Amino acid sequence: MELRHLQHFVAVAEDRHFTRAAERLMVSQSGLSASIRALERELRAPLFVRSTRRVTLTEAGRALLVEAERVLAHVRAAHEAVAAVQGVLRGTLSLGTEQCVAGVHVAGLLAAFRRRHPDVEIRLRQEGGLALAEDVAAGRLDLAFAYRTRADSDQLRSVPLAAEPMTLLCHPGHPLAATWPVLALPDLAGEVFVDFHPGWGPRRATDASFAAAGVPRAVSLEVNDVHSLLDLVEENLGVAAVPRHFRHKRDSLHAIPLTDTGEEVYETVALLPPPQATSPAARALMTLLERETAR
Repeated sequence: MELRHLQHFVAVAEDRHFTRAAERLMVSQSGLSASIRALERELRAPLFVRSTRRVTLTEAGRALLVEAERVLAHVRAAHEAVAAVQGVLRGTLSLGTEQCVAGVHVAGLLAAFRRRHPDVEIRLRQEGGLALAEDVAAGRLDLAFAYRTRADSDQLRSVPLAAEPMTLLCHPGHPLAATWPVLALPDLAGEVFVDFHPGWGPRRATDASFAAAGVPRAVSLEVNDVHSLLDLVEENLGVAAVPRHFRHKRDSLHAIPLTDTGEEVYETVALLPPPQATSPAARALMTLLERETAR
């Protein structure tokens, strides 16, 4: 089995199309097909179900994809480690982040990183924390900034960044704004909620708090971005339980502290692979973050 076979396989798995994958890899389609066939012969299993429009992974293909991505990530990290020993940081920094994470200013951090390491290509993807954790564990991302995970594993570790309580945001004309200086979760039973989709960190934190308190909650309006959430609350279409720092994003909204949710309900972390698998670029970014935080 050659590395190029794994690279070709991962490209087809990502694009779900031989022609597009061949164009991206800058190889002939016949050569790419031959590479995949050679891999299937060696593994004695079909990796794709082919059709005229697209290809899909077989069960064997899905199993191989996890390991192939991990192998290629280790190979990339090995190349970058040798370059780092030689005094030059090169390669790629693949970073994932949730929206508006506390404890890190992502844009500013990446700008500072680029000034110090101009030979490193930066790739950034915004996604929910559950997907980011999976991608870091699989080697598709070097690190990610997201809501905390339940526990570290042999494929994933977390470095705490910040912790804060949750706050309720509502329209100034909402009955809760005039009645309550602070709120307990049972006070919110029956309210219409605006929230993120379940994979996002703030939604996971809020769901966990309400479940622990035994308070039922229905999310009627689901969004994928902060501004849409704030717009809906500003139009008095619902209320939102969010991390405390969100209250600074829209002065027109009324913020009410939430009690009985714990002092550290929303905790953001840096998600990384184990130390031996962490790329030099990821280590350099974390070192820079530590310096910026210490100022």
